[in-house]
Amino acid sequence: MSSVKSVYSVIKAPLTTEKTTVAVSQRKYFFWVDKAANKIEIKRAVEKVYNVKVKTVASLIVKGKMKRIRANQPGKTSAWKKAIVTLQKGNPINLT
Repeated sequence: MSSVKSVYSVIKAPLTTEKTTVAVSQRKYFFWVDKAANKIEIKRAVEKVYNVKVKTVASLIVKGKMKRIRANQPGKTSAWKKAIVTLQKGNPINLT
């Protein structure tokens, strides 16, 4: 029983790095999404927010990393979920 979620609570932000901008030529876009969101919710949210047709969605959880905080105190970054969305031909997203 999944409750109805807002599309803006599913998609948190688009990821724009050097690696993701190269993948745009293959019609792949990367998004930071809610950790509890599934592929169907991600697909519906991207289609509604950006008004495009989604071909496939791949999702993965990025594990947190150990980091040094302040002088010598160990800490850990949070785990988060990433979605790789492939669009159908003729449906670009303008992220600029």
